[in-house]
Amino acid sequence: MVITTIQLNENVKKALDRLKLNKETYEEIILNLMDIAEKNKREQKKLLIEGYKEMAEESLRTAKEWEGTLMDGLDKNEKWQR
Repeated sequence: MVITTIQLNENVKKALDRLKLNKETYEEIILNLMDIAEKNKREQKKLLIEGYKEMAEESLRTAKEWEGTLMDGLDKNEKWQR
């Protein structure tokens, strides 16, 4: 295992210190934060997919409601002015 040293701004170190539970190492804190970030990313992706599915279903329902109504009673030869 290779161990490296990283430089942190004093404010970052203090923020990490505030996150410490008991005698956690900085590595453990960072790994926990990375795990939380990954879980949040997966949850956000899941919510976006669900939202897009709902939007697609609503769009399909609306399209079905309007299906066939555009030509009802309209003269195909009628010219519309802008």
